[in-house]
Amino acid sequence: MDDRIRYIFIMQNRNENIAIIGGGILGMTTALALLDAGHRVTIFDPDEALQAASWGNAGHIAVEQVEPIASPATLASLPRHLLDRNSALSLPWRAAGAWLPFGMALARAARPAAFAQGRAALTSLVSGAMQAWVDLVERLGEPDLLIREGHYIVWDTAESARLGMARWQAMQAPTASFRPVTAQETEELTRLTGRAPAGALRTMDSGQIASHTRLHAALKRAILQAGGLWKAEAASLQVDSKGLCHITGHGAFSHVVMAAGIGSRPLMEHLGHRVPMIAERGYHLHSSGTRWPQTMPPVVFEDRSMIVTRFEDGLRASSFVEFATPDFPADPRKWALLRQHLAALDLPFDLPGKEWMGARPTLPDYLPAIGRSRQIGNLFYAFGHNHLGLTLGPVTAALMAELIAGQTPRIDLAPFDLARFSRKDAA
Repeated sequence: MDDRIRYIFIMQNRNENIAIIGGGILGMTTALALLDAGHRVTIFDPDEALQAASWGNAGHIAVEQVEPIASPATLASLPRHLLDRNSALSLPWRAAGAWLPFGMALARAARPAAFAQGRAALTSLVSGAMQAWVDLVERLGEPDLLIREGHYIVWDTAESARLGMARWQAMQAPTASFRPVTAQETEELTRLTGRAPAGALRTMDSGQIASHTRLHAALKRAILQAGGLWKAEAASLQVDSKGLCHITGHGAFSHVVMAAGIGSRPLMEHLGHRVPMIAERGYHLHSSGTRWPQTMPPVVFEDRSMIVTRFEDGLRASSFVEFATPDFPADPRKWALLRQHLAALDLPFDLPGKEWMGARPTLPDYLPAIGRSRQIGNLFYAFGHNHLGLTLGPVTAALMAELIAGQTPRIDLAPFDLARFSRKDAA
């Protein structure tokens, strides 16, 4: 169906009038899915500078990540991280009011039985992620936005390589496979640093996007061409006497979808929901230099908790897990440590690089919130995707379209119900 026929079809088959709060990857892909289903859609998003986590991430389609970070392994590694001054994990004391209760809830979610349930739920969601991305870029008419060449995981020392390779190869991930690198791949990695890695794996089924800027432009163009509206403003929400959600000053919407990332927490709590979400902040440096080979897949330097990705507009080094509040001041030492890693590895990265810091929206069990409000009849939500927002955006959008249409979603959404945090045993 060409764009003109698609537009005529949509305009003649309008159904519900839907507001989406948030214009990140979740909000935009959900908007497009709903427009294609024949609905009227308005997006509210004030982030014109594209500073949200959707556009500052490593660009990695991480279908290999089927285990929630809230795990026994994470708890076991915590003392080592806290004692390492150069650790990628940061718990600022001035933000203890945010991360201490979150950490206690994470510990409960990491108990073996809870972790096993979370892993099963996340696997069901991740399993559809790559096909959803294939469908999306085809819908956008830009299939080259998705690069399916996998990625490398490398280690600095023989011991960390032995342990890391065993851990990844033992992972039962139905969405990805891992293999040792070939001699030719070892040569390519060696040329990056001037020395061979102590060990390396190639993940065969993951991918990356070619450009955040082009992805955003293509999504916005498709949304507008399909008749969607875009309001570059924050939304103020209120609930009427009938228990329905409205947006102040913008009339009535039949449905409201909360997809505002870290900004979803205050809005949802204002409406009476419990959302124990934290700002899990990440940092990156972006260089416009092109000395890194264009065809090199993303490289994860696991000993340094750093991933380097080549995009159309340059090179990005991303790292750090910093638990704080969204408005907590950025820590310049994080960028300094990133520069130290890049220099120590002698990577072809033009320093100093452009600095960015953004907040991943993370819930204690490291599962997203996807579903329908139990308190407000026309309120739906899709947020809290932590490190997997880019990966899970399109597949979550398809689930939201099914849910709003009154269909049975393709996977069980019970594990992602926000009400799980209102139960007596929740944190």
